[in-house]
Amino acid sequence: MVVLGRLAEPYGIRGWIRLHPYGDDPLAWAGMPAWWVGTEGGPWRETGLVSLKAHGDGVVALLEGVSDRTSAEALKGMLVAAPREALPATGEDEFYWTDLVGMEVVNGVGERLGRVAGLIETGANDVLRVVAEDGSERLLPFVAAVVQTVEKEAGRIRVEWGLDW
Repeated sequence: MVVLGRLAEPYGIRGWIRLHPYGDDPLAWAGMPAWWVGTEGGPWRETGLVSLKAHGDGVVALLEGVSDRTSAEALKGMLVAAPREALPATGEDEFYWTDLVGMEVVNGVGERLGRVAGLIETGANDVLRVVAEDGSERLLPFVAAVVQTVEKEAGRIRVEWGLDW
């Protein structure tokens, strides 16, 4: 399962709930045949999506079987996921976070910086959390000035970043 986001607080009294997406185009998820709701490592429950829309600076969703505020409150904090094959295709130079986790990170002179252990969402850009073999950690901004190429087939990300930075 690929985690797409987290359900937050209810919106209104008719079952709508705010969605905190872990991606930059959550409205594309409206075309998926189903969503799965659950907890990390826990059981996932398949559910239909009734509606998904932008609201203010966020996104709100209405799921099947969730018809009032109390039902929506019960979902607060749950994760939204989907099997990889159900996700919309990514464009060129677009990646799901799950595609990047585990990739080896190498700089322009061939020095291994470590592997991507996760990503951090910030207001400005996403950040790669790279962990070296010795356990040290680097935080690299996932921006064009730093990330030169993502070689999905090779499982490698080439960056402009020094070992001593």
